[in-house]
Amino acid sequence: MTALDEALLADADALARADTSQMLRGLASAGAQVRESVGLTEEAGLARFAADGRPRALLIASLGGSSVVTDVLTSLAGGTCPVPVVARRGGRLPSWIGALDVVVAVSMSGRAPGPLELAAEASRRGARVLTVGAARSPLAEIGGRVGNLHVSPAEGVRAAGGSRSSRVALWSLLTPVLMAADALDLVKVPTGVLAEVADRLDAVAETCKPATEPFVNPAKTLALELGGTAPVVLADSDLTAAAARRCASMLARTARVPAVGGALPDDASEIVATFGGPFAARPDDVFADPFLDDPVGTRLQLLVLRDAPVALTDAERHLVHAVTTTAADAGVRVSEVVAEPGPALVRLAELIARTDFAATYLALAAGIDPATSPHVADLRDRLD
Repeated sequence: MTALDEALLADADALARADTSQMLRGLASAGAQVRESVGLTEEAGLARFAADGRPRALLIASLGGSSVVTDVLTSLAGGTCPVPVVARRGGRLPSWIGALDVVVAVSMSGRAPGPLELAAEASRRGARVLTVGAARSPLAEIGGRVGNLHVSPAEGVRAAGGSRSSRVALWSLLTPVLMAADALDLVKVPTGVLAEVADRLDAVAETCKPATEPFVNPAKTLALELGGTAPVVLADSDLTAAAARRCASMLARTARVPAVGGALPDDASEIVATFGGPFAARPDDVFADPFLDDPVGTRLQLLVLRDAPVALTDAERHLVHAVTTTAADAGVRVSEVVAEPGPALVRLAELIARTDFAATYLALAAGIDPATSPHVADLRDRLD
């Protein structure tokens, strides 16, 4: 495991030089992406698209880094959405999809095979299709057909100097989908809530900015805690599960750290079982201090993404406490990221933003380019 350069995290100028792709600036543009995307979606003709009212069902297709859009929408829909919400990464379009349904396809490049093929088939069957992705792309062509709607990602992330990857441009992809879900009367995401999301994202960007010292910057602190560990990311509820999946993905794609994730209550036993595995404390050393004596090699680190306490039931809070206490007793270190109160989408946005910054700081402190993976590039070349 590469040692982290802690001095780098304390030096804003050094961070700027190391972050050649300006990924931190791109992440800081998240609030601006929300505001710009609201206008772009309205101008594209959302009112016309939603004029036929609520669909029989909603299918959302996204792949890779864009799949967090699906995760967020399904988390918000929960058990309150009046119609089925179906997620697809690719494959065949379900046979029952037709003119009464809405299909959403998301791809930053507008060329991802799975979403592109699903959108094309849905349009052929007469379903209403919303596409979100690059302008003048194959996906945009489908979204531009009669009865469909296409929204291109906000340009704010590019103006900020950030990469145009879905990891940085998340809110450019997510905002149009959330607005469509609201306009179709599927999930309540009024414009006022999106304004709160933008403000919360701005607040996280300010708190986690490069110029802030590590001891008062929660993202830098979390990066240092995760350095040299095998992270297990655990969500405390169905809502925060989307943030946990995004966090595990960002740790892998951005910091090159393999991370596994789960959500309570379903994954409690699987997560706790790892506390007795090879990455946990040494069980045979009765004199070892689990907090001062690290296990040999990479150690396990439990990262709990917690919803605002007032949003959880007593049973949910009790389960979180039981899991973290079990971890501590087993010598497993625990980190927590806790959302501040606010609407569900605002709380979720905060958790995503804070862990996005942490993964990026972790990459930079390890001497890794957070924006570009040579092995991912090799894979793409082999598949072309």
